Amino acid sequence: MTATTTDRGPAAASLPAPRGPLSAGLFAALASPRQAPPDAAAAAAADPYGEDLHLALYALYELHYRGFAGVAEDREWDPALMPLRRALEERFLGALRADVPAGRTVDEAIGELLVESTDHAGSVAHHLEHHGELWQIREYAALRSLYHLKEADPHAWVIPRLSGRAKAGMVAIEYDEFGAGRAEDIHARLFAELMEDLGLDTRPGHYLEAAPAPALAVVNVMTLFGLHRALRGALVGHFACVEVTSSPGSRRLAAAMRRTGAGPAAERFYAEHVEADAVHEQVVRREVIGGLLADEPHLEPDVAFGADATVHLEDRLASHLLEAWREGRSALRPREG
Repeated sequence: MTATTTDRGPAAASLPAPRGPLSAGLFAALASPRQAPPDAAAAAAADPYGEDLHLALYALYELHYRGFAGVAEDREWDPALMPLRRALEERFLGALRADVPAGRTVDEAIGELLVESTDHAGSVAHHLEHHGELWQIREYAALRSLYHLKEADPHAWVIPRLSGRAKAGMVAIEYDEFGAGRAEDIHARLFAELMEDLGLDTRPGHYLEAAPAPALAVVNVMTLFGLHRALRGALVGHFACVEVTSSPGSRRLAAAMRRTGAGPAAERFYAEHVEADAVHEQVVRREVIGGLLADEPHLEPDVAFGADATVHLEDRLASHLLEAWREGRSALRPREG
């Protein structure tokens, strides 16, 4: 990984190298509207957690954010792309529903998150706090940049789908995430400054090539839940999981930044989340979840599913990272060629 000059402008990244027939066919279609995208049937047979599916899905979702250089902005809702996107989503969502326990209550799903496990074998934050080397912290930040450079954006889609207490609580938390009216305090900007301390390239999407499927999946699930009104409960559950687990994890990561001398901005990003997310946890549980279920009690299984799916995907990413690091090798994908 090499550092370059920070670019906070709206420049879009280039399409990455494909990782299989789905992403190859999609990228060809994005490059030329005359080229048909892959048939939706191909997605039904793809590995639901695999590199090809998640790169293709990430690219389709990125059209709703910054897009890609050379891809027209009006491809965002191109009807020709929708069957493929829907098939990819159904394949991914079907796997999550099969792999995550069904019928759980919110108290069961969220209650487990409120008690920090004493078994740290699968904790990336614990590893980085006590054993991580600076190169591992840089890899972690590079992969997390796919979300943190657009932090809170996927969750904003749920706001018009909420009402009353749930909407007010969600907006209050998002207001903090977006800097409480101060551009310099937007959390995405704070993460860019963390990356600068670590000597990383802060251009959005720069590390997409390096991101393995488990890292893409944890980002894709946010947009999947956010874009579909029918999944609003799952999005709230996802958001609750993130906020409930953020404060203790951020405390460990701030300690890791101090121990390795990552820099003041690197430490500040996580220190900021320790305090802010301790408050957000209370708001999301009492107001966002409480308000949503007061209005729509039938969404309780969806809220629990969203939280459990998030844990499932984060555990997959943690396993990938820790297996590589404990063997002394990079967790990033090697560069093509």
